[in-house]
Amino acid sequence: MSEKKTILIVEDEPTNAEIAQIICERSGYLTLMAVNGVEAIALAQEGPVDLILMDILLPLKDGLEATRELKLDPTTAFIPIIAVSARASHAQRAEMLQAGMVETIVKPYRSSELQASIARWIN
Repeated sequence: MSEKKTILIVEDEPTNAEIAQIICERSGYLTLMAVNGVEAIALAQEGPVDLILMDILLPLKDGLEATRELKLDPTTAFIPIIAVSARASHAQRAEMLQAGMVETIVKPYRSSELQASIARWIN
């Protein structure tokens, strides 16, 4: 039997966090929750984390800054990070990719889109 994969959900808006958690857990993943970039970095470093759903607008440390830090740390650099944003212009998406995020999902979440995106990167 294979071990369940863990997804770190980084989201400061409780409803969005809960929706993402429900979708992930119904898809068979374990979840960890962080409400800001500082918590996200700490939880990722504690591990094990197989994928991160990273909101961009976060308190204390935004998603881009947290991603850059995680990508510089050899213990977390390998973790795929999916950007999550309510709106993302072409320039913002380019900045997210440059920071080290693998793709962008636009909120509100569509279950099938989120599941497909996770499946692309977690295995």
